[in-house]
Amino acid sequence: MQKKRILIICSASYSLTNFRGDLIKSLIDNDYEVYAAAPNFRKDVAEILKKVGAIPIEFELQRTGLNPFKDVRTIFQLKKIIKENQIDLIFPYTIKPVIYGSMAANSVKVPVISLITGLGFTFSAASQKARMLQKVTEFLYRISIRKNKVIIFQNSDDHQLFLDNGIISKDNKIDIVGGSGVNLNQFAFRVNENLSDKIRFLLIARLIEEKGVQLYLDAALYLKAKYPLAEFHVIGAPDNSPSAVKQESLDKLHKDGIIVCHGEQENIAEHLTKGDVFVLPTYYREGVPRSILEALSVGLPIITTDSPGCKETVISQVNGILIKPKNLEELVSAMGYFLTHKKEIKRMGIESRKYAEEKFDVNLINRNIIKSFKSVLN
Repeated sequence: MQKKRILIICSASYSLTNFRGDLIKSLIDNDYEVYAAAPNFRKDVAEILKKVGAIPIEFELQRTGLNPFKDVRTIFQLKKIIKENQIDLIFPYTIKPVIYGSMAANSVKVPVISLITGLGFTFSAASQKARMLQKVTEFLYRISIRKNKVIIFQNSDDHQLFLDNGIISKDNKIDIVGGSGVNLNQFAFRVNENLSDKIRFLLIARLIEEKGVQLYLDAALYLKAKYPLAEFHVIGAPDNSPSAVKQESLDKLHKDGIIVCHGEQENIAEHLTKGDVFVLPTYYREGVPRSILEALSVGLPIITTDSPGCKETVISQVNGILIKPKNLEELVSAMGYFLTHKKEIKRMGIESRKYAEEKFDVNLINRNIIKSFKSVLN
């Protein structure tokens, strides 16, 4: 009997290995044929996919803007890919692939299970531009995903927002999973015995304001004067976003010894192992931040915001501290707490690992997703 063919569609090829690699392997192990579509396919990613038995396919997609009239070529390309490869099920994630992939699949009557990985800047209400984009995006979601067999969310707040804004109805079949999950072996646990004054805080993110990066830098500037041995590490790089943190500002703070700026890094697990407390004061509409899941797995206490996607990762005062978004005073207080209560770092770190094992193990997440695939294909 011919294997069922699944087409995974995304907007950045690296995410296929970084975020969906374990899922792709699990699908192949479960006897599915996996096709992976992305724009501007990186050669190294394509090679990794081929080695595990997946089939990479490139299509055109404009990274910026959301205009179906300009992107109609993308819809037709995806439709062609679906038909030529006799795809049985579409699994798109991130905004454009979900909208255009669903449109293409629905036009040829191929079932879709879509994954809403977070709503990002568009639903942040951070500016007038964001509010305008939200209206357009809501309309496009509304006309594209209502016929999808299952809509998977990464947190219950996003599901409720889709219901409240009439994007989907209560009749739509949904599922909620704990983000993309984390490989507990790849991000191995270690007990943190550090009780010195050299407490190492760590932020890993796209260096844009919506991720709370400027708040973290301001907190570091304040706390460094009071706790000179504390270290404030930053991993990531500014991008071409209008709200990107200026590289010159980072360079100056690094030169002045306020922060340790590492730039973009591949060996994230190693950096997490060397850290003491993970900080992500984001007000971006996250799904469930992958960086926090990795920090949980290694065994770091978490400081993050009480906002959709982030609050799911912290049980307050058990494995971390939740703060209000855009609140520098609360961020400084939370970071200061670990500087004055060093024994809490080990206790909360152990709780973080337990929480990762119970709720965010990638094997649990993938089993849940594959269960949805089987229910639709059968």
